[in-house]
Amino acid sequence: MATKKIGISGSYGGINLGDEAILTSIIMQIRRSLPAEITVFSRNAEHTLRSHAVEHTVQSRERSRRETIEVLKQLDLLILGGGGIFYDAEAEVYLREVLLAHEVGVPVMIYAVSAGPLASRSVREKVRDALNQVAVITVRDRQSLHLFDEIGVQQEVLLTADPAVLLEAEPINQDDLQRTEAFDLQGRLIGLSVRELGPAAPDIDIAHYHRLVANAADFLIDRFDTEVVFFPLELRSFDVQHSHGVVAQMRHAQRATVLKGEYTPGQYISLLKYFEFAVGMRLHFLIFSALANIPFMGLPYATKITGFLEELRLEALGLENISAGMFIAHIDRAWGSRKELRAHIDAALQEMKARARMNNEAVLRLLSE
Repeated sequence: MATKKIGISGSYGGINLGDEAILTSIIMQIRRSLPAEITVFSRNAEHTLRSHAVEHTVQSRERSRRETIEVLKQLDLLILGGGGIFYDAEAEVYLREVLLAHEVGVPVMIYAVSAGPLASRSVREKVRDALNQVAVITVRDRQSLHLFDEIGVQQEVLLTADPAVLLEAEPINQDDLQRTEAFDLQGRLIGLSVRELGPAAPDIDIAHYHRLVANAADFLIDRFDTEVVFFPLELRSFDVQHSHGVVAQMRHAQRATVLKGEYTPGQYISLLKYFEFAVGMRLHFLIFSALANIPFMGLPYATKITGFLEELRLEALGLENISAGMFIAHIDRAWGSRKELRAHIDAALQEMKARARMNNEAVLRLLSE
């Protein structure tokens, strides 16, 4: 097959480790399948070019319409996704390259996305109209499948899975870890993940979830003689700030730490293999835990996490409806059955991986046509 020119657009540029995991996986699968020249539309083109195996990057939000069209004209395919990019605050921003690709006749694939919240009528209509012109749509959860149907998307929508479930662990130096981080790799460790209030999660009650996670962390330390470690996935300061906000409310704050080093998604998977259990809000923290074969419990703040847990056939406890006592009781049960939970997650993850491969298969079909 001749070299194909493929563009990838999404929430890229080193802002969030989960999005970087998605991009890493999309690129990896393309590279293993065909010769390709890849251009990424990024919020930080320099970071993306430095961090990923691609030929070109474009500073997406600083390019004029004409400049963007000139880049798009060179492509055989534009991929938008994956990730949770169709929500009220920014859906139109992510559709920019898609609409321009439609103008110049470049085929578009919507790749393993999540949708919602989409409460705005005008945004729903713009998403519907744009998606009804694309070649292929895949989503990573059933809620997004139903939402696209609800807003009037006529194109077939395929349920696949988040491409990050196909990531592989990368080596991490134990000596470097011991120098950088303030916890004992040989001790009993539990990983935690929180997130900030943001445009994709505008309704989080921060005070409520800080108390919830702080109480749970103290319980784990009291009951199981553990250390707890917070994993920031937002590479700006917000996840770090909220992690410290939770620690500040803990009785056993001296036995809690927040990761200091910067790691790739594959290194996070390797690091989590030192842990016995995980509790998290961030979707990709839960995915990394599953890939590290660590039993975990999710605390959903959005449908994308609920959808992931449901696909793994795990209970999804809504953040807004759970008390500290209920949360601790569920954690206690999950800890007691963690051997069975680990086996269950691993078996369900294999099914999810098979669906995740369908995304790249759709890319290959489009390019062959």
